Amino acid sequence: MDKAELKSYIESKFPQCKQEDSFDFPVLIAEKSELFQIAQQLNTSPDTQFDFLFCETAVDKKTHFEVVYHLTSSVFHHNLVVKVILEDRVNPEVDSVYPLWMAADLYENEIFDLFGIRFKNHPNLRRIMLGDEWPGFPLRKDYKDDVNIVTL
Repeated sequence: MDKAELKSYIESKFPQCKQEDSFDFPVLIAEKSELFQIAQQLNTSPDTQFDFLFCETAVDKKTHFEVVYHLTSSVFHHNLVVKVILEDRVNPEVDSVYPLWMAADLYENEIFDLFGIRFKNHPNLRRIMLGDEWPGFPLRKDYKDDVNIVTL
């Protein structure tokens, strides 16, 4: 599938989802409540076979968070970006994709550590860089560090 065919396929299989224009990869915006089901279908469908999560990260947009998943198919050699918008800045939470892609293990721990986003059903969600006593989440735009003062 080329990029245009993949976009068409996504529109037909996930009509409830929005898409963003992107220079390189098609971008699918999934609802938080549908993320795992959509990811599972993308992973297991013989039409897509997105068998590798090569990057998972988060973005703080000040009013909300985005969790961004970069997927690739080693069978078809196509790529896709899936985004989920988390409106709740106090207790941001989304389903873990670890059951589908084991690579999510460290990605989700890192996101939890630096942004405070919780991943439901992750088997071992924990801080991996900062100690448990570390106050706050340093990659949030509203993070305050009285020692190393950096403002954005």
